[in-house]
Amino acid sequence: VPPQGGRKHPHQEFLRVDTNDILFICGGAFVGLDSIIRNRVGRRGLGFEADLKSRYDTSVSEMLDQVTSEDLLKYGLIPEFVGRLPVLATLSELDKEALVRILTEPNNALVKQFCKLMEFENTLLRFSGDALQEIARLALEQKIGARGLRSIIEDLMLETMFELPSMGDVKEILIDENVVHRKVKPILIYEKAS
Repeated sequence: VPPQGGRKHPHQEFLRVDTNDILFICGGAFVGLDSIIRNRVGRRGLGFEADLKSRYDTSVSEMLDQVTSEDLLKYGLIPEFVGRLPVLATLSELDKEALVRILTEPNNALVKQFCKLMEFENTLLRFSGDALQEIARLALEQKIGARGLRSIIEDLMLETMFELPSMGDVKEILIDENVVHRKVKPILIYEKAS
């Protein structure tokens, strides 16, 4: 009788896994890491020909591009973990154009999702190009990035989505920049009575 070894299901076959190919991926915002890097990078600049560019003139993205294992250790990650991260790569912040593309281009883009929801009510939903630009601008202004795009659209659409089933023959809903700026409610176009 082979030893059970404390396995949860001792009757199942034991599979060996080659752990040589395991890849650790660590992601996150790492708030404050840029300050650690600024302090390290800011030690330069001694002598007559030193580059006296202020360390605060550099953007957060440019600072994070210079991250080292030493910075991660000072940030508070344990050495055993940092040692398993042989390659360090950073992602740049999204700009307005990238956020607009996120809103519209993927197969599961937010605009497509909301349009599909409105199709269930036999209503066409359209966003003007200026509205999409303003939604992206709001996400940047509020520093909520791509994750916050859904909440912005839901906030714009909430009342209309709630009232739509009782409104009757709404053929189309148009979201333009004035709707995003909260100057007007979404524009409703009704079906002509025959």
